[in-house]
Amino acid sequence: MTGHVDANGSGPTAVRAWRPAVPGVSEVFHARFTDHAYPAHTHQDWTVLIIDDGAVRYDLDRREHGALSSMITLLPPQVAHDGRSAVPGGFRKRVIYLDLSVIDERLIGPSVDHPELIDPLLRHRLAQLHTTLARPGEEVQAQSRLVLITERLQDHLRHRPAESPLRRPDQPVARRLRDLLDEHLADGLDLEHAAAEIGVTTAYLIRAFTASFGLPPHRYLTGRRVERARRLLLNGMPIADAAIAAGFYDQAHLSRHLQHMINTTPGRYRRSAIGTG
Repeated sequence: MTGHVDANGSGPTAVRAWRPAVPGVSEVFHARFTDHAYPAHTHQDWTVLIIDDGAVRYDLDRREHGALSSMITLLPPQVAHDGRSAVPGGFRKRVIYLDLSVIDERLIGPSVDHPELIDPLLRHRLAQLHTTLARPGEEVQAQSRLVLITERLQDHLRHRPAESPLRRPDQPVARRLRDLLDEHLADGLDLEHAAAEIGVTTAYLIRAFTASFGLPPHRYLTGRRVERARRLLLNGMPIADAAIAAGFYDQAHLSRHLQHMINTTPGRYRRSAIGTG
């Protein structure tokens, strides 16, 4: 399903989202926020962000950064970040989420250290891509634009070697727990059982995970469930079914967490992709 509609109208928050039929693009997300602040979370995908109005301040891997309208911001998968407006009046942004087949995972380190890119041509091409992705029937053109954009993004990162690669203590333990959490999004995971399976104490497991990923296991799990619910909603799944499939107790449980994450309701978010071609 392609295309999009305004999911929240005009006002303090406006959100649009859709899943174009373009390989490698997991989601397109446009939003205007005034007072909303993103809690710390991670994505499974690469996040390519441009700011159209205002400015954003965010922490990535416990270091503060800023996103301006002159920049492209590339946030790597599996690294915790948050976000809030850096100026009165909020900000307006456009985001493309790209899956791991599109940008080399080995570039995560350079992206952690240097998420902000100054490249007017690349920014122009990204704006063009957003326009193309919003038009049904332009998938071939969008795919062509995406190839040139991702090539240029990777060229930037390859010339920026990581200053502090992600080589933290206990990373194998943390990675194992992350894999278990991902395997059990819908049914949940008992941390005591997970610790016994990995061969460490529960307290050690939680500390290792938090040190490696920048947020505790329960917040990682909630963020991943919200991410899965978003994709299911944009695929047209009924809200109650999407909530259960993503691991939430019920529709109200999903609604609370989606509101906390992106300041909109499941119904509004789902309507971003309904009846749009």
